[in-house]
Parts: sequence; C-alpha cells; structure tokens
Amino acid sequence: MTHLTAGTARTFATHGVTFTSFAAGASGSTSLAAWRADFAPGTPGRTHTMDREEVLYIVDGALAVEIDDERFTARRGDAVLVPAGAAFRVGNDGDEDARAWVTTTLGMTARMDGSGDRITPPWAQ
Repeated sequence: MTHLTAGTARTFATHGVTFTSFAAGASGSTSLAAWRADFAPGTPGRTHTMDREEVLYIVDGALAVEIDDERFTARRGDAVLVPAGAAFRVGNDGDEDARAWVTTTLGMTARMDGSGDRITPPWAQ
C-alpha cells in the first residue's frame, strides 16, 4: 500500500502517548517504520533505550527531551536524532498538546529503565 491514510492507520496508546502507525510491516513497509506520537499536556514520558536510532520531527507544540545527560526542549520545526543505545525520555511539560512524527527501521525494540523490560512496540514492527 503506498497511500497511507489516517483512516487506515493503526492506533496504540501507552505511557500517556497515542501512537498512530502509518508505515510498518502491517502497511506494507519492508524497512521503515513511521508514526505520529501525540502527547497530552503533562505527559512525563518514560526513560528507555532503543536498539535502533530514531528521528523525531516536532509537528506541533514543544517536547521535553533527555538523551543520556543532555536535556533540552524541542519545538515545532525541530528534529531530534536519538542514537541507538542512548537513554532517552520525551514528554510534554507544557500546557498544550504536542505532536511528533517519528521514523526508525522496522523491528526496533526498547528496554524500559527501572523495570528492564524489553518491549517490541507494535507501531514499529
């Protein structure tokens, strides 16, 4: 499928974030995964480490980002490159909704800090 619409995208919600999966194995992609991540105000995010690099493009609002020891606010129009293996947290500390477009390669997995649980996000498969 080459025309990926909001009406056919799969939606998942976890840790206070809604993930709308556009490009994934389920939609016919063979190497890339891409989704929209919607963060309500006050969403703290969870620190995790991914086995693949990931790029976030901030579509709306602002997101609080932590990558290893670096902390910053990414605003509309900014892009964030998250290296594989980095401790990463993204949340919405503001009073308005925030939205990011995220791209990685199919099959990405993450390890959650604290519990150490490995997750296989269905929006990235």
